[in-house]
Amino acid sequence: MRTIPGHSHSRRRPPPTPPLAPPPAPPPTRLVVGISGASGIVYGLRLLATLHHLGVETHLVMSRTAEVILAQETTATLAGVRRLATVWYPVIDLAAAIASGSFRTLGMIIAPCSVRTMSEIATGITQSLLTRAADVTLKERRPLVLMIRETPLHLGHLRTMAALAEMGAVIAPPVPAFYSHPQSIDDIVDHTVGRALDLFGIDTGRVVRWQGPVDEPGGAETPEDASVEDDVSSGDAMDTDAVAVR
Repeated sequence: MRTIPGHSHSRRRPPPTPPLAPPPAPPPTRLVVGISGASGIVYGLRLLATLHHLGVETHLVMSRTAEVILAQETTATLAGVRRLATVWYPVIDLAAAIASGSFRTLGMIIAPCSVRTMSEIATGITQSLLTRAADVTLKERRPLVLMIRETPLHLGHLRTMAALAEMGAVIAPPVPAFYSHPQSIDDIVDHTVGRALDLFGIDTGRVVRWQGPVDEPGGAETPEDASVEDDVSSGDAMDTDAVAVR
């Protein structure tokens, strides 16, 4: 057999197998918190305080109207609110980390969310860091929870909410639950905030979980029960003490 100069009949060894890449790191426990200019700023403040207590990294952006509402509805200071967050950004800072999809987060929650903020997010024409961060959250397919604080709602509001839901946002108005028998406004706020954070897989430990109806001892109807039912069915004025929140 003829041998070609410079060539060998020995079989070449295959190139070494490259080492396997390490598994991707899990997303950081980091949440973007937006506060817009709607009544109910207590929800945003309680979110920040709760996440701070749980050790969750928070990135805060507030609209300018939210700063006005803060002074109207609470005794908290803007500096105090910012201290609750791990990082805070001016609403005009469109070069902030949360304006980029490469900055990994668990998602974003806006609490409360005004109709204006909701509408701006729905159009995709974002003019502030608040709405830009929300738009980034949607395009990266991360959870975006909007605690929309408005009532009553006209058809335009409802259509905008439907459009956002189709884009992947979660519409979560701060609706109180009474099966937990709240003792105070704080209890209502804690439960609502806890249910919102459930959507990110964060358990605050402050949500009263529904376990099904529980019969009262004895289970017999009392005269007071019958009286309340009669008032409700007849439409008569009801004694508020008879149905006071326990």
